[in-house]
Amino acid sequence: MRALPTAGDEPPVTVGRTPAREAAERELSRPRYHENDPSLFQRALNRFWDWVGDLFDAASGATPGGGLGLAVICLVAVALVALLWWRLGRPERTATPSSALFDERPRTAAEHRAAAEAHAADRRWSQAVQERMRAVVRGLEERALLDPRPGRTADEAATEAGRSLPAHATRLGAAARDFDDITYGGRTADEAAYLRLYELDRDVEKAKPELAEARHGAAE
Repeated sequence: MRALPTAGDEPPVTVGRTPAREAAERELSRPRYHENDPSLFQRALNRFWDWVGDLFDAASGATPGGGLGLAVICLVAVALVALLWWRLGRPERTATPSSALFDERPRTAAEHRAAAEAHAADRRWSQAVQERMRAVVRGLEERALLDPRPGRTADEAATEAGRSLPAHATRLGAAARDFDDITYGGRTADEAAYLRLYELDRDVEKAKPELAEARHGAAE
């Protein structure tokens, strides 16, 4: 118990320990004492960084050489990852259902061309190249030079179209590679790539197919 000072000859007032503690808690719970307290997010973030610091301290204590040894191990791990990336390169893309040329609702060649031109006007060259390649293939399907087939890849379309249009086979193959590199390889297209596709689309649209019988007779 605590004796409170009094005035004059009055006996001291004593306050029990529990009421005193409760009074102190009520006083300290007032908002003015907590105006500068960190937010819930900040407290959680501080606890996280404290945990990370404790983790590194434990690791450095268990590693020969302390903190220097831990730093060396981290540098070696980073070097190994960089070496593997440089040695193996980017994982090769394999043809899977997700690599299909058309992945949306069926659209006509004219619709794909319009979408390509809209992207090109906004200088979104990667999307413009993709839509122009789809326009090339859809146009060949509309002319019955390719059989419409769900799940066909750009490589497959270029190979099949090259049989009917051998004069454009090389350019079709290059266009398919551009499409794959942009769509699945993370490469960014430029205006030159789009113009190549634009000219190919225009030339293929006017090209006449070369029948297999005619090619065989010419070879003989």
